[in-house]
Amino acid sequence: MKMKYVIASTPILLGVICFIAYTIIGSNVAADGKLEEPFFLLPIGLLLFFLGIVSLAGMALISMFKKTQVSN
Repeated sequence: MKMKYVIASTPILLGVICFIAYTIIGSNVAADGKLEEPFFLLPIGLLLFFLGIVSLAGMALISMFKKTQVSN
């Protein structure tokens, strides 16, 4: 696999790690009734996941256009 695709897919891996960390850490209710959970991991994970999808799609489109220009 080309290095540019590995770099473009890294945010997807980081997003999945955020979701796994959120699940492993879990949530609980403190003695005073407050909910303690790592909620910040969800939006960060979603942002990284979709950023990775967009970057992979962009790389695929750029590669496709370069191949069509070379063959013409």
